[in-house]
Amino acid sequence: MKFKSSIGLLILMLLLGMFLVACGDDSSNDNGSGDSNNSSSENNNNDNSSNDAADDTNGTVKIGVLASLTGVLEAYGQQTQRGFELGLDYATDGTREVAGKKIEVIYEDTETDATVARQKAISLLEDEKVDFLIGSSSSGDTLAVTPLAEEYERIMIVEPAVADSITGSEYNDYIFRTARNSSQDAVAAAAAIADEGVKIATFAPDYSFGHDGVAAFKQAALDLGAEIVHEEYADQNAADFTANIQKVIEADPDYLFVVWSGANSPWNQIVDMQVQEQGIKISTGAPDIAALATMSPLVGMEGFTVYYHTLPDNEVNDWLVEEHISRYDGDVPDLFTPGGMSAAIAIVEALEKTEGDTTAVTLIDVMEGMSFETPKGTMTFREEDHQALQSLYAITLEEQDGVDYPVPVLNRVLTPEETAPPIMND
Repeated sequence: MKFKSSIGLLILMLLLGMFLVACGDDSSNDNGSGDSNNSSSENNNNDNSSNDAADDTNGTVKIGVLASLTGVLEAYGQQTQRGFELGLDYATDGTREVAGKKIEVIYEDTETDATVARQKAISLLEDEKVDFLIGSSSSGDTLAVTPLAEEYERIMIVEPAVADSITGSEYNDYIFRTARNSSQDAVAAAAAIADEGVKIATFAPDYSFGHDGVAAFKQAALDLGAEIVHEEYADQNAADFTANIQKVIEADPDYLFVVWSGANSPWNQIVDMQVQEQGIKISTGAPDIAALATMSPLVGMEGFTVYYHTLPDNEVNDWLVEEHISRYDGDVPDLFTPGGMSAAIAIVEALEKTEGDTTAVTLIDVMEGMSFETPKGTMTFREEDHQALQSLYAITLEEQDGVDYPVPVLNRVLTPEETAPPIMND
């Protein structure tokens, strides 16, 4: 299979489509955590804010959803929003009521800016007095907001941000995550290609995002019996990756697994140096439909994906696909649509168990260890870190008649047990 020069466009779309959410941890976390000068209204009102939502007397559950509704991650925000709307309808049989209370949803655009995300969250908590927060599309936005969930004693469900630290080093008891995390991605990536005796080389940028991604992948691949024959780290701003790629070729792996972030990518040179023609298969994650449309040169690639609408086989996904097509002019649900739906289902199920009680301590008690049915099958909030254990999918990209992009075709479902990440909040 011969790559084409259009691979440069491919990787730009890939970065937007699969890994940008995860990469927000490095650069954007500083923006969020550095916002240490809280607004005066936050400081003044926090003492009596913790029970405002729980003391609601008008029979309404208020949910604030933070998402990138404009800008570079707008597609992700739209997918989450659509999924959340459909999830509420599915879980309540269209009534938008639970335990005798009406459900009200307020959407706020974070603009993929950690400072804006924090400001919008404070407004939702103080002015709107929401019972729950949902979000956000980037890890940086999310990490700027998660401390507020603890401060204001509100449950926040993280969707679709993936940074490990959200349920790891920055964990607090008020955070639950329906999104998968970066380590689950790494485990899925390894499961898609690793096996006894398989030789794998990795290629990644030389900073914490690249090293962390490779470390998680490496451990998962070794556990499956594969051999990591070479790890190559390159300056993310380099103009020439020739020497780096040559080292990969000399290592003679069966697969090259690539982790990358940023517009300055090595993909054109990987093509120019004919890596795949030398018997080295390329592997990475299959992204959303917009990015798949640029991936014709990668037909035949083995990898993994978070979701594609034909992969899960369950009644919830069947409902999602049919209703999404009906409601949104024939469009099928995309990469993060089921995550938004799962977050909504989790809230409704939890409130049914608490009989409408939105007090955080009560919700935490029922949500820890709670299992619920989603478009991706059964999810379970792991008691130790509130990370949802879930299925991912080992796939091969194939051409299909009537579809103008390579389609992820299922090799096998990667079970929640297989993709369970390490507990990192100790």
